[in-house]
Order: sequence, then C-alpha cells, then structure tokens
Amino acid sequence: MVLETERLAIVEAVEADIEWIISQERDEENSRFVWIGTHEEHRAEIADPGHRLLVIRRKDGVETVGYALARLDFMSERFELRRIVIAQKGRGYGRESMEALMKYAFETLKFNRFWLDVYPDNAVGIKLYESLGLHRDGVLRQNYKSDRGYLDQIIYSMLKEEYFHSVSERTSPEERR
Repeated sequence: MVLETERLAIVEAVEADIEWIISQERDEENSRFVWIGTHEEHRAEIADPGHRLLVIRRKDGVETVGYALARLDFMSERFELRRIVIAQKGRGYGRESMEALMKYAFETLKFNRFWLDVYPDNAVGIKLYESLGLHRDGVLRQNYKSDRGYLDQIIYSMLKEEYFHSVSERTSPEERR
C-alpha cells in the first residue's frame, strides 16, 4: 500500500521503522498526546491485517516526516485513526497526510466512518481536525489514565456522505467530470 500526495509517500511500516516510530512517540513534543508502544506491540500491528502502521516520507526519499496508526473495522466499515505524529511541524505535512488518509478510507476502502480521539489540550490537532470538517461527536470524560492523571478524550468523525459532499464543494464542475 502506498498513498501519494503532492509531496509525500505514505507506506506501510516495516520492522526497521519501529525504532524511529518509538523515538517519535517518546519525543517531548509528542509524548503528551500519544500512547507509546513497545517494539513487540508495533511488530504485532504490522502483522495484523486489521491495522495499518504507516510511515510518512517525503517523496524525494530524503527523510521520514511522520507516522500514523489506523485500526480498520471491515465489518462496520470504520477507519479509526489511532495515532498520527508529524516530526516536522509547521510545514503542512499533517494536513496533507490527513487528507490522504481520509481519501484512502472513503475512496479506496469505501468505508462509512473515519474517526479519532484527541486530548483537549492538543490545540494544534483539534484545529486541524475541525478545519478538515470533522464533526465533534462528544467527550469521553476522564476516559484515559496517564501519568498526567485522568484525561478526557474528544471524539471527532466524518461520515462517507460528508466527505463526498466536502470533496464536491472543493472541486469545480469541470474537475468532477
């Protein structure tokens, strides 16, 4: 599986990518917002057909700029974005990656729902998700216990019909033909 955008190639991770992924999970800028997996857990995600552990690389092949983890529910046609981390912040890679993942979920997999959760203090993530048109479904209060205490999780989602409506609004009639 390879997803391509203007600047990025999003590919399935291999075992050699795991140490880099863990280093990003442990990075001070990211660790407040994502769960830190072990090498064995990430290896199991790579092997599991119900998960996609993905690395996000610049198309020029020079560097890896992020990673994402998704859980796929084929029966209910749900794409759960469990994690997305962008190492090079402020360059638009997060938006570009999210748009590619949403396109993959709705256009390639033909799933009905794309969803994720985010901690309330992740202002950058929330701003991105809302700007992409994701719907704020609600808050799971004190749903996750971490070293920071009990944390709320805000649920955001988009449905297939909303995605295709937003795509049609962004394209001209000529592009839709």
